[in-house]
Parts: sequence; structure tokens; C-alpha cells
Amino acid sequence: MNRATGSGRNAAAPAVLLLGPTASGKSAIAMALAREIPAEIVSVDSALVYRGMDIGTAKPSREERQEVPHHLIDLIEPTQSYSAAQFADDAARLIGEIRARGRQPLLAGGTMLYAKALLEGLHLLPGADPALRAQLDREAARLGWPALHARLAGVDPPTAARLEPNDAQRIQRALELFELTGKPMSALLAAQTRTGSPERFLVVALEPSERAALHARIEARFLQMLDAGLLDEVRRLRARGDLHTGLPSMRCVGYRQAWEHLEGRCDRATMIARAIAATRQLAKRQLTWLRAMPGRHVVDCLAPDALAQVRALLLQSNENR
Repeated sequence: MNRATGSGRNAAAPAVLLLGPTASGKSAIAMALAREIPAEIVSVDSALVYRGMDIGTAKPSREERQEVPHHLIDLIEPTQSYSAAQFADDAARLIGEIRARGRQPLLAGGTMLYAKALLEGLHLLPGADPALRAQLDREAARLGWPALHARLAGVDPPTAARLEPNDAQRIQRALELFELTGKPMSALLAAQTRTGSPERFLVVALEPSERAALHARIEARFLQMLDAGLLDEVRRLRARGDLHTGLPSMRCVGYRQAWEHLEGRCDRATMIARAIAATRQLAKRQLTWLRAMPGRHVVDCLAPDALAQVRALLLQSNENR
């Protein structure tokens, strides 16, 4: 494989965009490829940007990050926010910098909105309104997110139809946009045009041939996170005093459920069941995004030769450029 990746040819090689649902093995495949090419890894993960959130996000270890350069990890505090637009800008800049070093950009992760922003560009919508978001959070605390989902269905049926009743972050954003503009999000998105990156990408999607097998991986991984000290990590986050479950960082799957358990709102068994269920729902949404993505190359993440298949796609794309 090294014969296809000399610094002269590598400058024109496509950037690799390795996507997949949680627990599909993206990180392991990305690391294996990066050692061979060589490449630098750009995280496409909205949870890895937060400092102090390592175990529950399955963040690459310090040793892995020393062996292979990683980017867009540990960027901000959990109190701060990072948008898809920021990601698209940062990723485009990093792709150029990585190429200038004679390496191949390898973008890997499961935040599909980030991938979509990079590939297609973003709609120009109003920014966040902190006061309105706080109001919606208070209403959700009193009524529950399913009630706000029902409200959204009354003003924007197409958007409500594609969201789960407990998808707090997206329900909040859709209601926020309606309050700010008087128009449903579905209409706002339909009315706008987008401009994506001029970069050429090899998009590889790690998709499971058996949903049950992916679910088993998800369960095993969450139990491993608990064994690795996830609850202690969340205890440290709670002890900071400046975090709460309304923040995007604390809405990450596993963290919200662990926080509720530490607050005494559920027992350990319930926490585990809720976290696994939430992660499975996340994987379902990720797969829905992936299957609507044109031009992707699908590799069964459960196949014993998944790495070899991805390697072959990469070699073919480099030779055909």
C-alpha cells in the first residue's frame, strides 16, 4: 500500500471519510490505516471535542495519539459549544495542512451532521438564542420532551416526523427556529441552497449486516466503559459545579444516564439499560443518515476482512485519481 502513498502522489489523493454508527469499529480501522499510509486522523465526532470526557466518548488513548496525529479532539470545555459549521471550516483547513505535510487526510467518526456539513455545506439559519433555549429547557423539565415534540408536530410536521420524541437537542433547535422566524425548520431548509467542499472524498460507510450483532457490541462497549471508570469520570464532571444535563456535552449518550444515576434518580441496572437503549437509538439515527448519503462505499463492519475491504477501496481510489 505504501507504493500508492508517496508524498508526490499523496498530494492529489482523495481525503478519506470513514463513517459509521457507534461501535462499528471506525477508530480501530482508522488507526490501522493511518499506520500504513501514513495518514493523520481528523475526528468527525461531536463528543470528542470536549476536554475531560474521555471514557464515555471512547476517546483515543494518549499512546494512540502520540503514535498517529489526531485532530479536533479536546478542543473546548464541556461548558462551551462547537458547531457543524466550525467543524467544516476546521476540517477543510486541516485537510490542506495535512496534505502540505505529505500525508493523507483520514476523517473518521459518526457525527453525520458534521460529515454532511463538510460534503454539502450548511443552511444559513439563525444562530442560537440562549434565553429562548433556557425557556425551552424549563418547559421540557416541567412537561417532558415528548410534549415539546408534540408541539413541534403541530407547527412543523415534517421535522417532527423524523425526530424521536426524546431527541431533546433537535426538538429544541426546531422549536427555537420556529419561534425566531415564524417559519418551520422544514420550510427554512427547503428554501436555502448549500455549497459543499470542493475537496474530493472517498466516503466509506461501515454498516452492519446484522443489527443484533451491532447491538451486542454496543452493550459490551458500555459495560467496558463502566469497568474503565465512567462513573468516576462523571462524578468529576459533576463536582466541577458548572455543568448540568441541559448542556450539549452532558446530553451525550452514557453521560446523561450516568448523571441521573449519580443524582439518585435511577438505580445502576436502570442506568445501564437506559444508556444502552439510548446508544442503540443513536446508532439507528446514524444508519438512517448514512443510507441517505449518495456515493458512499459500504463495507460490512462485522465482516472479518472489513479492514482489508477499506484498504482495497483506498488503494483503488489512489490509483484511479
